[in-house]
Amino acid sequence: MDFSQEEENNNVSLTKFESMLKTNNVLFFDSSEFENIIHHYLNQGKVALAKKAIKLGLQQHPSSVSLKLFKVEIFVFENELGKANSLLNELYILEPSNEEIYIQKANIFSKENKHEEAIDVLKRALSLAEDTADLYSLIGMEYLFLDQFDKARDSFMECLDSNPEDYASLYNIIYCFDFLDKNSEAIEYLNTYLDKNPYCEVAWHQLGRQYYELKDYEKALNAYDFAIISDDTFVGAYIEKGKVLEKLNLYNEAIENYSITLSLEDPTSFALLRIASCHEKLGNDDLALHYYYKTVHEDPLLDKGWIAITKFCCKQENYEKALHYINKAINIDGENVIYWNYYAKINHKLNFLEEAERGYKQVLELEHYELESWLIRSDLLSELGEVESAALNLIQAQDFFPENAEIEFRLAGLYFQLLETEKATYHFRNAMRFDAEHIIILEELFPEIYKSTAVKNLLKKKQ
Repeated sequence: MDFSQEEENNNVSLTKFESMLKTNNVLFFDSSEFENIIHHYLNQGKVALAKKAIKLGLQQHPSSVSLKLFKVEIFVFENELGKANSLLNELYILEPSNEEIYIQKANIFSKENKHEEAIDVLKRALSLAEDTADLYSLIGMEYLFLDQFDKARDSFMECLDSNPEDYASLYNIIYCFDFLDKNSEAIEYLNTYLDKNPYCEVAWHQLGRQYYELKDYEKALNAYDFAIISDDTFVGAYIEKGKVLEKLNLYNEAIENYSITLSLEDPTSFALLRIASCHEKLGNDDLALHYYYKTVHEDPLLDKGWIAITKFCCKQENYEKALHYINKAINIDGENVIYWNYYAKINHKLNFLEEAERGYKQVLELEHYELESWLIRSDLLSELGEVESAALNLIQAQDFFPENAEIEFRLAGLYFQLLETEKATYHFRNAMRFDAEHIIILEELFPEIYKSTAVKNLLKKKQ
């Protein structure tokens, strides 16, 4: 039976089965038909229909081990591991050499985080299986769970030896090399693989990535060129080649490669963002802004897009437009601390002090506790005449930055302003003890207090 005929038969079986469900007329299917129906529904994520097919299948074929194994799979999926184990034990007595029983047993061990036991069971299955590629893949995944990357890599290599077109295993092998920081070994392995499979675009792509990590950009370019020769619709190769060309300051060539991806599939925000960045570096400001705008239009949730367009406007000192874009970003995602940071800084540049203070307050409420945010917010509150709030803000900052002279000198100045001399003196002495050179803060922010008799007397006593 050829593939198209087999597929046609499967479709007939599915249509017949679904018709039976609608009419409640019980029709007969052989066990292999039920297996194909169940497999189809599980692949589609239609678990309820799969369960119906299993139930009807076992009613018509009560001794079918294959159908009972599907039942085990459902038990595991629904986390009913006890029922799954009981049924597997029954099936093992009936067919102790059925590799699928071992695979499901290993699956249960894996769900229970017993990965060593899962590996032992899968290794026992290896002696029973004619095709071992899938088993080695499962063993490799269990080793990944255990962070045993050398063993995982070796297992995936066994898969690839059995099936050179198993690209999932190839990706996993390179993932293991990457995790182990073995770029040179990865390059050696990929070159050996490519000697036997010279037109594998995935391998050329991965080889380019390894050279890129080693900053060998010329070899990376060659690898991506071969990936494109192998498959001239391979979007990933054009993207990665564009990144290398950017590193080599070949921005026009980078734009050309990113642009090709836009014609091969729906535009991606990443490609649009990189095109915009290249135009900016080339001084094509209008085109840069055009592509930055297309980036945020394509993916409004991409924070890198909003940040890039905001930074671009700030670089041009067009703070009003920068504020316009960062406000749009905040309206989309009001919990993004980076947006609020830009909002605060841009408003500060525009001398919108209340809005700037609100921005820094939001940054801190989002638990982004940088010293600069505490200090600037305090200075803004002080400038707005909210001296007590400025002091309270710095007291809170002390929980994160104890024994900090920048905080202490500010507190001294604020408390002198509030005529709370005892507190002011306490913080002044602390500040001098932590770092006396920061007294310039008092001189710049509180010049009148710096020149006051009280501060002069404190400085004399310090001498």
